[in-house]
Amino acid sequence: MADSTIIEGFLNDPIFPLVGEEASRLGVRAFVIGGYVRDAFLGRRGTDIDIVVEGSGISLAEAVASRLHAHVAVYRNFGTAMLKTRGLELEFVGARKESYRRESRKPIVEDGTLEDDQLRRDFTINAMAFSLQKDDFGALVDPFGGIRDLASGIIRTPLDPDVTFSDDPLRMLRAVRFAAKLSTPDRPFTVVPESLDAMSRMKDRLSILSKERIADELCKMLLTERPSVAFELMDRTGLLEYILPQLVRLKGIETVDGKGHKDNFSHTLKVVDHVSSLEREAIGKGLLHDYTASEDGAELVGKVRTEPCVWLRWAALLHDIGKPSSKRFDPQQGWTFHGHEVIGAKMVPKIFQDLKMPLNEKMKYVQKLVGLHHRPVALVDDQVTDSAVRRLLFDAGNDIDDLMLLCNADITSKNPAKVVRLRQNYDRVKEKLVEVEAKDAIRNFKNPITGEYVMSVFGLPPCNTIGQIKDHVKEAILDGVIDNDFAQADALMRSFAATLGLSPQDK
Repeated sequence: MADSTIIEGFLNDPIFPLVGEEASRLGVRAFVIGGYVRDAFLGRRGTDIDIVVEGSGISLAEAVASRLHAHVAVYRNFGTAMLKTRGLELEFVGARKESYRRESRKPIVEDGTLEDDQLRRDFTINAMAFSLQKDDFGALVDPFGGIRDLASGIIRTPLDPDVTFSDDPLRMLRAVRFAAKLSTPDRPFTVVPESLDAMSRMKDRLSILSKERIADELCKMLLTERPSVAFELMDRTGLLEYILPQLVRLKGIETVDGKGHKDNFSHTLKVVDHVSSLEREAIGKGLLHDYTASEDGAELVGKVRTEPCVWLRWAALLHDIGKPSSKRFDPQQGWTFHGHEVIGAKMVPKIFQDLKMPLNEKMKYVQKLVGLHHRPVALVDDQVTDSAVRRLLFDAGNDIDDLMLLCNADITSKNPAKVVRLRQNYDRVKEKLVEVEAKDAIRNFKNPITGEYVMSVFGLPPCNTIGQIKDHVKEAILDGVIDNDFAQADALMRSFAATLGLSPQDK
């Protein structure tokens, strides 16, 4: 029988015996399997529950839904069904066995037993099951020693890893993700050496995966508490070279005349981990907001962020991606990476395109943060002028808080004095941002002079001159020449238009 603490903590919801009762009535056996079982032994309560049935998963789901008077979603092509009840999401599937063709990760599926179903699972820790039968309710079915591997903090395949990874190469990336997801400071998880060796040998099998599936795994890795664990493992096994070669090119330290630079790969991974930590802290304090267009599209509406933003993690991962192309050695200064943020921003669309990730505002957000991440440092060098801060606020807009979080995470050095100095500079810029934003409201800047107004005053048809006049007013406001005030903007517009030979129309 199961440990009573497991039943009390994770199987005492009425849904579990109900599923068992309906399975018995239908003459089939049902088991909770996979992540819910694994997480129960880690003391983590989940809401996604996978039920494997030695029979029809769809029939059992429909029977349970009838008892609960709940809606069931049936996916007959996949032989699965899903229902939601009291905050839980249950997915039912019939036990099956699988075989694969080498050129595809789509299996040939046949009906099977619980043992067949456990054999097809990716890792021993995900193959454990709890019985829902009345006579042994909660009993652990663990043919591969998953409970032992969980206690030891290791990720191991039930079968020979060459077979497991060849059948479905996505499992190599899942192994990496689980190592990052399950690791804690007190209990790190590692992939067993034989699996790491198999991943190194079989990295070319990634070619049969869709880029969308690879990108999905990368996003899940980035959303873990320590993404560096995953990216270090991918680098160690050669998977990263296939997936993100631009990141691999950050590796290495070059020395000339005794002057070297930091390893930009390890620095990048530190920054990603720092962003993860800082973002969780800021979310806990309600300090971050996400902005979406209002229903009429007239303005942006901010909502307090409650979940990590994967695109902020992508910005951290790619923030220095332009450094290899910008690296130069100067005998006086040593190594420089001038303009790496501009180069990096230009690289972002191609990276997103290659991974079949969205090329919409999400990509533009990452591109913006990569392109701007060095600006706050430059502001310190310029004595943090109001004008420079206005321009940063204007360019970053509602993403300024995420940008500053990224800049904070980017402060890494083995020199404690340098870290102190950089943090002081960062704090000065942040204080100035608050001060200027309160005074000038630049974050949501709107030019008081519209194109329609320029056309009406000077009787102009649509033309480049209108944009020229508007830009002149905008630049004057950002430079602090005039306030963000319609009367001052209108006077400047008229005086500048006169230099272009324009006169107001007689009304």
